[in-house]
Amino acid sequence: MPNECTSNCSTCGQDCAQRTAPQSMLKELSPEARVEKTYGIVSGKGGVGKSMVTSQLAVMTRRRGYKVGVMDADITGPSIPKCFGTKEEVFGTGSGKLMPVNTKTGIQIMSVNLLLPEETDPVVWRGPIISGMVQQFWTDVMWDCDYLFVDMPPGTGDVSLSVFQSIPLDGIFIVTSPQELVSMVVEKAVKMAEMMEVPIVGLIENMSYATCPDCGKKLRLFGEGKTAEAAARHNLPVLAEMPIDPALAALMDRGEMESFEGNWLENAVNAIDPQ
Repeated sequence: MPNECTSNCSTCGQDCAQRTAPQSMLKELSPEARVEKTYGIVSGKGGVGKSMVTSQLAVMTRRRGYKVGVMDADITGPSIPKCFGTKEEVFGTGSGKLMPVNTKTGIQIMSVNLLLPEETDPVVWRGPIISGMVQQFWTDVMWDCDYLFVDMPPGTGDVSLSVFQSIPLDGIFIVTSPQELVSMVVEKAVKMAEMMEVPIVGLIENMSYATCPDCGKKLRLFGEGKTAEAAARHNLPVLAEMPIDPALAALMDRGEMESFEGNWLENAVNAIDPQ
């Protein structure tokens, strides 16, 4: 053992008999809860439609007959309750656990907006408190899910790191848009997932095109997307190209995501449910 041992093996490069193996930081579910598969939906930056993709994945998986939940881990920018038109308050159990709110079709959701007096109240918290809240959404919520989708905050900061380290993810979907700048940022998310040894299911490109209402032609408003190039560099599949669809955006604004029509994410759902 070195003469000046700090008993903190994570900061020491010495190889000695007292070195301990790295301890897992994964958190346990409540014994009464059940989650079979957990998938994160991430993006390198904000504004690419991550919450829209999350809610569509949840709706399509629910339509296949599975029990589905959505954890809104974007604590400072929560939008999942708005997507589903849910304003019901979360209530606790006698054991101090929280019950998720059920949407019209039975999708279980948990979001900080369901804990605030007003949905427009800002969450002005520092990083450690936000990370702690995300962990509580995993450990203290009475989930009963075949599939749990985690709508993560954009970027590669505190909360994303906390989710990767504390929640046992079966994989992640990375959401992007066609612009070359976004493609560069996506690679950061890909490399972070690789560093954290979290499996990547594939990439989903949003806002890929708009459909001409007269001739049906696909109009690439942002040019040809760079997502395929980024995916090829990391041997990842592009699972979907989603259009700019005003009708879909209107459904989100009205909280009626469960009534959307479209199969853009069929391949993404098949990737985690190969029935």
